[in-house]
Amino acid sequence: MTRIRSMTVALALAAAVAGCSTSGTATPVSAPTTTDVTATIDRAAPTTTTPTTTSSAAEPYVVGSTRVTGSTARATYDVAIPQLSGGNPAVTAEFNESMRAALQDQIDRDYGNDFALSDGYSKGQTHVGRRVISAEQITDWIAVPPGAHGNSLLATVTIDADTAQPITLGDAFTDLVVGLSRLSERAAEILPTTRAGDSFERSGIEPTVANFGNWTASPEGMNIHFGDYQVGSYGIGLVTITIPWTDLSDVLAPAMQYVLSR
Repeated sequence: MTRIRSMTVALALAAAVAGCSTSGTATPVSAPTTTDVTATIDRAAPTTTTPTTTSSAAEPYVVGSTRVTGSTARATYDVAIPQLSGGNPAVTAEFNESMRAALQDQIDRDYGNDFALSDGYSKGQTHVGRRVISAEQITDWIAVPPGAHGNSLLATVTIDADTAQPITLGDAFTDLVVGLSRLSERAAEILPTTRAGDSFERSGIEPTVANFGNWTASPEGMNIHFGDYQVGSYGIGLVTITIPWTDLSDVLAPAMQYVLSR
């Protein structure tokens, strides 16, 4: 799962906690527990709820969560991450493993001091479509002992529901450089309409994978998730923009718009 981890967590870590160190190796996490979409109950038997969307699999996907707790030499963590049940077993397994791997990257990363991870102050969305499953994970990071405030770490996962394979930015665009340039251009037009305003931080939208690595798919377009400090001050919070598929159709890889928008 290295390809997922390197792509999805780079943005938030670079923008929010640059210069921050863990040296310990993560101890095995506690046994996972699965809950319904609205609640997480430690060590409860798996529960299900009627899903709002389904894939082409015979059995519908159910979006739940697993709480992962534990500690390393430098970190403690108690974080709920999105998980799937039902649907295509290969797709479910790939999604669940990718979300766990993304959290493990956050646990293992070197921040320069001891730290604690917990649930983010807002909850990322999980989209289950007919052709794609895409989710954002928001994790709260705080130094131990605490500093002025914590930061949000972002991670995203997008899985092709037909092939059970992750979809990266490199997969999404015919030419990654051209695709990143288009994302940067459109972000510059959209960000002034957000809390970032006209004076948004332009270095945060330079056409790099680090700046646009946290993205998710939706029927409306490609959602770009910006971390703390990436496009403005800490006070504006996390900012997400949606770039319509029609603005990207000429630079997307063949058939990719059909996959990502459904």
